[in-house]
Amino acid sequence: MFSWELLGDALVLGTMVGCFYAAVSIGLSISFGLLDVPNVAHPALLVLASYGAWLLGDFDIDPILAGLILMPVFFVLGIALYRTYHETFEKRGSDAGVRGLAFFFGIAFIIEVGIIMAFGVDQRTVQAFYIGKSIEIFEIRIPMRMVVAFVMALLLSLALTFYLSKTFLGRAIRAVAQDEGALRLMGADPVAIKQWAFGIATAVVALAGALLIIVQPVEPTLDRAYIGRTFCVVVMAGLGSMSGTLLAGIILGVAETVVLTMFGASWAPAISFTLLLIVLGVRPQGLFGR
Repeated sequence: MFSWELLGDALVLGTMVGCFYAAVSIGLSISFGLLDVPNVAHPALLVLASYGAWLLGDFDIDPILAGLILMPVFFVLGIALYRTYHETFEKRGSDAGVRGLAFFFGIAFIIEVGIIMAFGVDQRTVQAFYIGKSIEIFEIRIPMRMVVAFVMALLLSLALTFYLSKTFLGRAIRAVAQDEGALRLMGADPVAIKQWAFGIATAVVALAGALLIIVQPVEPTLDRAYIGRTFCVVVMAGLGSMSGTLLAGIILGVAETVVLTMFGASWAPAISFTLLLIVLGVRPQGLFGR
């Protein structure tokens, strides 16, 4: 039965969930949106980072701090992945996208199987003072873990927007996405810039993975639930738009939560693919793209 109170709760919680979706998608917005690298291993790297945060939790390290500690490790991992992709596929011709897709699918499969072999298939959780608690705003009870994800998503979006628009390397990353040839004429190395950008995109995944295990328990195959959501957010935002990624995440989160509240859980997973198809059909450049 329809209820305005339930709808209000769904809108508030959906906004929180949407900001979390933006946080887990923002790295893909750089790698796929700006660099045109078909990084379908993004959700698998996300789950890998969650397991890293879980392991560091054994040393009583807060999950957010664990994500920050893992960021340099994932930055180096991202550089290695892009270098392999570039030398093996991108440098060899125009079919790099198709071959690269197979490469990143392979990486995702290796990560998933590696996690299963190392830790089994059981769900993993972390402990923190804000997990399991909630706050009440206008008679709406909101889990503290969602508030943490909401705040971190805002900070992450603001930080990346500032970096890409106000720093030399950030502007170079945007430039390589727009006109690689012109950037080469200016004396810059597009490959080195892409490598740096992919490293940043992968480092961001480390923090997003920590948020993932805060929001919900993780297991090795959880990446399959997020591949549609992350690509939906990035495409709906407009490729490479950081602020658009935040807004698109909120749209998806609100839509999923409203459908979940009104029609049941079985319909919610289809929302991301439905929105993706609608946006591709009506506005292929994305809602916030140029």
